[in-house]
Amino acid sequence: MRRAIALAASALGSTSPNPPVGCVVLDPAGRVAGEGRTSPPGGPHAEVGALRAAGPLARGGTAVVTLEPCRHYGRTPPCTGALLRAGVRRVVYAVDDPFPAAAGGAGVLREAGVDVESGLLAAEAALGNEAWLTAVRLGRPFVTWKYGASLDGRIAAADRSSRWITGAAARADGHRLRAESDVVMVGSGTLTADDPHLAVREVEALSQPLRVVVDTEARTRPGARVLDAAAPTLIAVATDADTRHLAGFDVARIPRSARGLDLGALLAALHRRGARSILLEGGPTLAGSFVAEGLVDRVVAYLAPALIGGSGLPALGGPGAASVAEVARLRMDEVERVGEDVRLVARPRKHM
Repeated sequence: MRRAIALAASALGSTSPNPPVGCVVLDPAGRVAGEGRTSPPGGPHAEVGALRAAGPLARGGTAVVTLEPCRHYGRTPPCTGALLRAGVRRVVYAVDDPFPAAAGGAGVLREAGVDVESGLLAAEAALGNEAWLTAVRLGRPFVTWKYGASLDGRIAAADRSSRWITGAAARADGHRLRAESDVVMVGSGTLTADDPHLAVREVEALSQPLRVVVDTEARTRPGARVLDAAAPTLIAVATDADTRHLAGFDVARIPRSARGLDLGALLAALHRRGARSILLEGGPTLAGSFVAEGLVDRVVAYLAPALIGGSGLPALGGPGAASVAEVARLRMDEVERVGEDVRLVARPRKHM
């Protein structure tokens, strides 16, 4: 199962709107006969890939899979049918499928005489698939806010220079997060200040994420680096914004809110496009808006052993907490050294 979980992780960023799933098929003697992971949409699911690799060795064997095999016809036939045709005797899976149209595969297999067990390493498998599982539960993409800062929480100096506070290893790890995401998002302020490219570099990527600029007043200029051909880009603007200078580019019109764009409507629009995970790389204004609306599901912070102080730019903007009693408390899940920096991973307690 841990090998299946690793296979699922290797598919992150390339499978949406389908879940990243890993599968290992064992022959009747318990030897590995085939492995598979979810292909991009329209391609075979993990079970089908593993069964094809195993060939006749799958008959009488065991399929170990991270998510309950699906029972419905989507772009591809159900995995339950493939398992039955292959003659698999036993199926062990980690997490029940919460998607109503696909759930119930375990029952189909049991009715056909297959020995089915569930729950093996369920927590570990669910954590590796938390973006898709959260998106199914909430009906919106899973949002990770990622930033790099000094020890005193500054993401830029007084002159707004920010390259580079963190080291090369932390930046490469940030590109890994991009590669695992469906969307990389910044606001117009970050676009103006840094002209970021936002495509995956430095690490291998199965596909490039959609680059999204949250630009209420449509201030993005046609020459911005984010509009090159390295990856697809969407500019999210207010419904009444003047976008004549952006003719030919992908623009989404989103209703306004008191703080800019209606973030709930923006997430809904991205969900309809098939996005299930978002990496929020914007500055303090956009991050503050997401935090204020309770739309951050995970925080990944890279802290450098440096002090900026003064009027350096803080990582988080917005109204903030009026008192300690109103502070948003997170659960610290990971602390790890990355090069000379430290990576912290925390999640809101509401997701516990």
